[in-house]
Amino acid sequence: MNTESFSSRHIGPRGERIKEMLNEVGAESLGELIYETIPNDIKLERKLNLPEPLTEFEFSNHVQALASQNKVYKSYIGLGYHQAILPAVIQRNVFENPGWYTAYTPYQAEIAQGRLEALLNFQTMVSDLTGMELANASLLDESTSAAEAMTLLFAVRSREQKKNNIVKFFVGDNVLPQTLALLKTRSEPLEIELVVGNPDKFDFDESYFGALIQYSGKHGEIHDYHEFTRKAQANHIKVAVAADLLSLTLLEAPGDWGVDVVVGTTQRFGIPLGYGGPHAAYFATKEEYKRNIPGRIIGVTKDMDDNTSLRMALQTREQHIKRDKATSNICTAQVLLAVMAGMYAVYHGPKGLKFIANKIHKNTVSLSEGLEKLGFYQVNELYFDTIFIKADAKKIKDIAERKEVNFYYPDAESVCISINETTSIQDLNEILDIFEEASEKDKEAIKDLSDSIIDVSELKRESEFLTHDVFNSYHSETELMRYIKRLERKDLALNHSMISLGSCTMKLNAASEMLPLSNPQWGNIHPFVPKNQAAGYHEILSKLEDYLTEITGFAATSLQPNSGAQGEYAGLMVIRAYHKSRNESHRNICLVPSSAHGTNPASAVMAGMKVVVIKATDKGNIDIDDLTAKAEKHSDNLAALMVTYPSTHGVFESDIRKITALIHEHGGQVYMDGANMNAQVGLTSPGRIGADVCHLNLHKTFAIPHGGGGPGVGPICVAKQLAPFLPNNPLIETGGTEAISSISAAPFGSAFVCLISYAYIRMLGEEGLRESTEYAILNANYVQAKLKGHYKTLYSGEKGRAAHEMIIDCRDFKDFGIEVKDIAKRLIDYGFHSPTVSFPVAGTMMIEPTESESKAELDRFCEAMISIKQEVETCDKDNPNNVLKNAPHTIAMLTAENWEFDYSRQTAAFPLPFVAENKFWPSTRRVDEAYGDRNLTCTCAPIEAYI
Repeated sequence: MNTESFSSRHIGPRGERIKEMLNEVGAESLGELIYETIPNDIKLERKLNLPEPLTEFEFSNHVQALASQNKVYKSYIGLGYHQAILPAVIQRNVFENPGWYTAYTPYQAEIAQGRLEALLNFQTMVSDLTGMELANASLLDESTSAAEAMTLLFAVRSREQKKNNIVKFFVGDNVLPQTLALLKTRSEPLEIELVVGNPDKFDFDESYFGALIQYSGKHGEIHDYHEFTRKAQANHIKVAVAADLLSLTLLEAPGDWGVDVVVGTTQRFGIPLGYGGPHAAYFATKEEYKRNIPGRIIGVTKDMDDNTSLRMALQTREQHIKRDKATSNICTAQVLLAVMAGMYAVYHGPKGLKFIANKIHKNTVSLSEGLEKLGFYQVNELYFDTIFIKADAKKIKDIAERKEVNFYYPDAESVCISINETTSIQDLNEILDIFEEASEKDKEAIKDLSDSIIDVSELKRESEFLTHDVFNSYHSETELMRYIKRLERKDLALNHSMISLGSCTMKLNAASEMLPLSNPQWGNIHPFVPKNQAAGYHEILSKLEDYLTEITGFAATSLQPNSGAQGEYAGLMVIRAYHKSRNESHRNICLVPSSAHGTNPASAVMAGMKVVVIKATDKGNIDIDDLTAKAEKHSDNLAALMVTYPSTHGVFESDIRKITALIHEHGGQVYMDGANMNAQVGLTSPGRIGADVCHLNLHKTFAIPHGGGGPGVGPICVAKQLAPFLPNNPLIETGGTEAISSISAAPFGSAFVCLISYAYIRMLGEEGLRESTEYAILNANYVQAKLKGHYKTLYSGEKGRAAHEMIIDCRDFKDFGIEVKDIAKRLIDYGFHSPTVSFPVAGTMMIEPTESESKAELDRFCEAMISIKQEVETCDKDNPNNVLKNAPHTIAMLTAENWEFDYSRQTAAFPLPFVAENKFWPSTRRVDEAYGDRNLTCTCAPIEAYI
């Protein structure tokens, strides 16, 4: 065994076991299996042009050398990003802990109570600080959160406003520039008319449905918006506020003014800057909008024993249910970052947060007074952490950068300075030194901090916050460490067993890929620093773009979209811009197969397109006759086809090139959803099949962790004709020559975690990437072969092969009174997370074992599934007291004095010998999902409130 080969560590099957697996699937060799799986006419004709693979040790040295190219200056740029202190207890026990970063989205609540509690803490923190009734479990970044606020307010217009086509949305000229850019992107296809202006001069015309204001503004000024809100709502204009969450420990909560939505970021709650992300945004609103709130909400419910439990509530997957009627395509949250931000609040508590905020504020006041003594005029009367100085920007910038300091320069005569948690009195004096040199006057050194100016203002916060026990109990490291561990033990993650979720690709997040993220030379770079200060980042990002472009067979790549759904939207917006450039703006029809991921039609509608659904054949393929008829019918207006390849049914459709050619023949472009790219890399490509644009899920195919439901990254790769339209950013130039406006807040999206995918590609190289795809296909076909005779595979390729995933049919089990969800819950007793349930076909399971799983783990999973099938056959639909309907079984059940079930405790808890070797105990019995929706509670409260 070559101990230096990363590939041999990443790929699970090995040696003689591979021969045994091939024998089971009935193939002479891996080559033969691939030949029978992938249509010959789409196979790559040459190897990928990628660098030779690095060993883990070589990569460690390589990435450290690149890190040293980054210049970590002291950045006081602000604009929604501030250096923060990540407490070591959170860094070690959450950020660097695979028990937290390898978990999947908590769709199986019984094995996710720890994450769910941490997210409930996050929601409570946001609701308390904003003064709103309801908060979700995080969004992607502040700017996209503000855009979601705009579309929510658009969706909840009154019947009269909709009838009168009220489409104007006011945006205060004090909003962050990246937010304004993103609002422009989102508003245009929905035909929302943005009007940017001074909130003090807004005329409250009834032709507006909503407004967005920033509190504090982009230059740091704080205005009293009580009267603005009152006048707006008197004219049926709903108000959204973008607010700095930490400032709300000192400032009056926007909810107290009666606003409708509050949005922002929790980045400064201990999250590294990471050159722009990932960071958990927040979204808080009134309870009356609970059915319209984007993203996920964690709610309180009860289990089968009436004990309090948690689950994802309401429209958690509303885009799958509503599809083209969905108001948002948000599928990814930023769970790992939300957990960290919530833990930051738990660790510091209300008094600690107020101490940090006061320190920041008093530092800012002291700096303002020091600069005024040097003769500089400070514009803001009331501010929290940002001051606005009138000065020669170029002169200050030259001196500051020489002294390794960054400020924000809005124009030639202004300098903005944002103070953060890490700023010391010494730092303040170093800032004064810069201005002293520019003014040629002597500074008066700061020795003691000045008093707060918020304390004596009318906007001082009087209401309490974070009064719940969880925020007042874990302030020592010992206590927080144990609390985090207690939650971690309630969750089943990839460090316990295989998670074979179809379409979700839960692959290994190798430690060597993750380690660079703990390096402050990567973590402490502000997204808007001059590019020459982020040279290491730019080398990695540029090369990653090149690698992804090569892998997809396209011409260019944008890393900006910070989730898969954002990638879908970005790809369609690029197609829209392409048609517009050819004077074909009328092309607005998007063909979407019936089997598509629910975000596909939602994204198409958000991009201003009309969805036409294409039927599937009995074999799960696109119905070519139906596609042809609809392409011809809509030929003059055809914008795009959205297609997932291999299909959502786990099949390489042999007619794919015929399909893409048909769309091109009728003037459309082909968008390929990259959800199943793990079956393509090195063997075929989106470019090879004839697509024009695809998004990639870096949190699937390219090894970024799911983190319990985020972070995700969804870059888009495009053909030559679409390259000019890749998205730009208002502060750091990026994108194409005819770029669309921003898709995400930061110029390179969640650049921090792109390090992981770069590491993955550099250590695997061409051969390792191709082998990863081949072994993913082998593992899927091995599971299909092992389960044959026990479960029916719903779809397969022309030669009976699965792609990297397959769907098993559980609908016949209704004869025994068993639903597919009963199998999902029973798998927990065997120590496994369920595969994907009832998607894309109700009553089925979609199984995807990645290339990182060994034959031994696959055998354990198959043994469990076969055992469950045997248990199903013993069930009687007239007697629900069976081992599947009662699953999962908790330790409380097993140790109870009374046992009232028709099977033994042994059968319940230890159904197969291997289970006892590594038993996972669910912390709750099966949760009642409907109860939680009928009795929605989404914040921490005393236990009596749930009784």
